[in-house]
Amino acid sequence: MLEKRMHKSLARYRARHILLEDVEDAQYVLEKLQQGEDFGELAKELSECNSSQKGGDLGLFVSGQVAPEVERAIYHLKIDEISEPVESEYGFHIIQRLAL
Repeated sequence: MLEKRMHKSLARYRARHILLEDVEDAQYVLEKLQQGEDFGELAKELSECNSSQKGGDLGLFVSGQVAPEVERAIYHLKIDEISEPVESEYGFHIIQRLAL
């Protein structure tokens, strides 16, 4: 019961991302997105995360369930906005915040 109440008080997010090994690759992907390429297709082709099979979709999650750098970036994005490359211990992320 307490755990259920705690989760309700945490911020909830939905996002997708493309995880890459280095910043040059992340910058390349960002340029492709800015040229109108499909986020989900690029995630399927290039992302190094298991979420790539789902077009990079991380699903719905609460605060604390993703890397702090990723969560911070998502917090500052508007719905459908795409981030600049975000570095974490896993590599470089291009993130798109999605509507709940």
